[in-house]
Amino acid sequence: MHRLRVTLADIAAKAGVHVTTVSLALRNSPRLPIATRERIRKLADELGYAPDPMLQALVAYRSGAAARRSPPTLAYVTNWNTRLGWREVTAHPEFFDGAAARAKELGYNLEHFWMREPGLTHGRLSRILHTRGINGVIIASHVREIDVALQFDWSRFAAVKIDYFPHEPQLPVVTNDQLQIIRLAMQRTIARGYRRIGFIMDEGWDITVDHLYLAGFTWEQQTLAPADRIPPYLMPNKEPLAAWIRRHQPEVLLGKTEFVTATFKEMGLRIPKDMAFVDIFLDDLSGKTAGVVQNHTEVGRLAVELLAGQLQQNKYGIPAIPTTTYVEGTWRDGRSLPAKT
Repeated sequence: MHRLRVTLADIAAKAGVHVTTVSLALRNSPRLPIATRERIRKLADELGYAPDPMLQALVAYRSGAAARRSPPTLAYVTNWNTRLGWREVTAHPEFFDGAAARAKELGYNLEHFWMREPGLTHGRLSRILHTRGINGVIIASHVREIDVALQFDWSRFAAVKIDYFPHEPQLPVVTNDQLQIIRLAMQRTIARGYRRIGFIMDEGWDITVDHLYLAGFTWEQQTLAPADRIPPYLMPNKEPLAAWIRRHQPEVLLGKTEFVTATFKEMGLRIPKDMAFVDIFLDDLSGKTAGVVQNHTEVGRLAVELLAGQLQQNKYGIPAIPTTTYVEGTWRDGRSLPAKT
């Protein structure tokens, strides 16, 4: 004989509350005190309650249909030097564009909020979002110089960060897999026969990703003979790049095209005849340059997907166990990295 499924009404009768209160508690709704939520959820566990997945799917479908009629808003919160300064920086415009596109597909509006608006404090922005009924937040494009914990009333919000700054609170993170990106570039370069591999990187960018670019480069360097391990060139640097190249004589340089163009022109270096080159921020897909496409747009899309999932499950607040979702880069062959003969 099959055991009857425990219902919300059963839990409500046992707890001495209305069935609506049970529903809110099991959805972890911030409308109820934490103590009430915990008491009812513990009772539900003791009674052996399990949600009906088919019913949940129906509720999700109906919620999605309602959202399309009256789209809710997600907040995209930045803290750059100027309101739209992040639009001029590598990766950040694509993060936003990917997030905006995915939000629209899922039935949301995505609205930008700048934390340096005159008179705006953490607490005031938190209250503005709550008053407007915005309970989904993406934290993105925060300059590393302001690594200050965000003082929001997090019990009212589901939230996701793009990249690592600010480090507090420890919310779910979506970011490019910087370690994989530089390791992939190194592995493909070594496979083509190169050994003296130079690496040029903006030191601030490396700090922004918790030094994962430098970590990946150093990791793969260990497969090379000690005599072939060239120290990375971090910008800004007291030594001109041209002098560094003459001193270390790399066969190939890994970095970003804009980092090396002027120096190569100054030195009369031709790619790949005089030196091979790999762009780990590749956006030229013509086949001229070898490198890694970082898939920044996908980072923004995934951030919205994770946030939408949290909202659907009423997962508000700072998680007990932080998680990070990495988006891998994609290798593209190019004429700038011919096989060594």
